[in-house]
Amino acid sequence: MGTYTYQALNASGKTQKGTVEAASSEEAIQRIKSQGYFPTSVQAQKAKKSSNKAEKAAEKAAKPKKKKKGGGFSIGGVSPKYLALFTRQLSTLQDAGLPLLRSLQILESQQKPGLLKNILLGVTEEVEGGSSLSESMGKYPKAFDHLYVKMVNAGEIGGVLDVILQRLSEFMEKAERLKRKIKGAMVYPVVVIIVALAILTGIMLMIIPKFEEIFLDFGIELPWLTQMLINTSRWVAGTNSVGGIPGWAIMVFGGPILWITFKLIRKTPPGKATFDTLILWVPVLGSLIRKTVIARFTRTLGTLISAGVPILEAVTITSQTSGNYVFEKALTNVHDSIREGETFATPLRESKTCDAIVVNMIDVGEETGEMDAMLLKIADNYDEEVDVAVAALVSLIEPLMVVVLGVMVGTIVVAMFLPMIKMLESLG
Repeated sequence: MGTYTYQALNASGKTQKGTVEAASSEEAIQRIKSQGYFPTSVQAQKAKKSSNKAEKAAEKAAKPKKKKKGGGFSIGGVSPKYLALFTRQLSTLQDAGLPLLRSLQILESQQKPGLLKNILLGVTEEVEGGSSLSESMGKYPKAFDHLYVKMVNAGEIGGVLDVILQRLSEFMEKAERLKRKIKGAMVYPVVVIIVALAILTGIMLMIIPKFEEIFLDFGIELPWLTQMLINTSRWVAGTNSVGGIPGWAIMVFGGPILWITFKLIRKTPPGKATFDTLILWVPVLGSLIRKTVIARFTRTLGTLISAGVPILEAVTITSQTSGNYVFEKALTNVHDSIREGETFATPLRESKTCDAIVVNMIDVGEETGEMDAMLLKIADNYDEEVDVAVAALVSLIEPLMVVVLGVMVGTIVVAMFLPMIKMLESLG
């Protein structure tokens, strides 16, 4: 029999410390659980040190050095892909019955050097020092956002941390899968547009000036279409530029500059409100974004409610993570309505942000007490609709690009052949 020191969470989520006699760490964990506690750290109590100096030196040499807490400068946050994998692994280890501290140590040691490894090292030290897992994670917002921390906290209080982590990993994996589908659908059109612009720029810089020299030698009057194309070629080359900036520089650097400007404007409350409102009314794309946001907020809210988070707090977290100002405002009205004792569905229906079927399903969920299950069902349905909408958008973009490129190439060909026809007529 040995003595084990432990740290555990009681039913209210407070940290308890003590010792227990057991033959092994597994038996110690079972004895702690039988007392109504959820163990977060179980360690064998060390025997008293020998007074012999040689033994002390040997023990000091054998003792592993404590790792320094990771920090350093970093740009951005942890990749959602790696965070979802960590959450899945932590859920598996907790389900297997391993102490929380040991689980964190195992996962930290498996990580490659980087931001996530440094953060896990810090979380491990915080937990070892007596903090709860949610408190420790809350100190690292670059990896664990408000939604993540609140769900972990709910799992600690309810004593179902492994179940909550599993649900959280599934939520993150589905969100990441949807994001990958949308990004993958946009790769082909973006590549085609970039290649087409590069080819057209080459034509403007190298081919059109040659034809211009030929036409000048013959001294014929150029049609307006040909003259417009030549002026465009001069603008691209910089000989007829506006403000001294060549057109090719605007084409190359204009896109990134506009994108950065757009991101900065959207970070301001008026800019975000304006853009998020207008984007929902864009044909095809607006419908896709609306369905994506609905799938996101219903899955988030359903997951939080099923995890045991109070409804008002769950709605607040969902509004903060919805990703769209219009839905954020609608969910804020829902929060105020619930706080005043009214229903969830009424303010959502008045906001006209969701389809009638979504509001009706939420209304049924309120009446039956199965709000979480109904919200997750809505999310699954809208995930499927987003897949269909993405496929429809791609099928629409491909022929549209072919038509646009065909018109551009055809315009160049016609503009070059019109003066040649006049030349042949004058020669005849």
